[in-house]
Amino acid sequence: MMVHTVSAKNTNALARRESGQSSLDNALKAALEHARRLTDMYGTDNVEVAIAWETVDELETAKARQKSKQPTTFERYCAAYPDAPECRVYED
Repeated sequence: MMVHTVSAKNTNALARRESGQSSLDNALKAALEHARRLTDMYGTDNVEVAIAWETVDELETAKARQKSKQPTTFERYCAAYPDAPECRVYED
């Protein structure tokens, strides 16, 4: 019987990726709340309001890019089991 274990290095990488996602979500929520409050206070014809909504747009773009960079199931498998035959890379 062969037992595979996930290394601490792989576990830490996944944890960092997940924490990065949650901190981005928190930043986006805070930016949305801030932009809405400024809009309520000053209306739409204010420079600070425009900057706040631009920040929201940039955070949404960053979140979309981060989602597109998520590893595939196969990549996660190879990270957990780098010695698996299907994960080996052979050079010519």
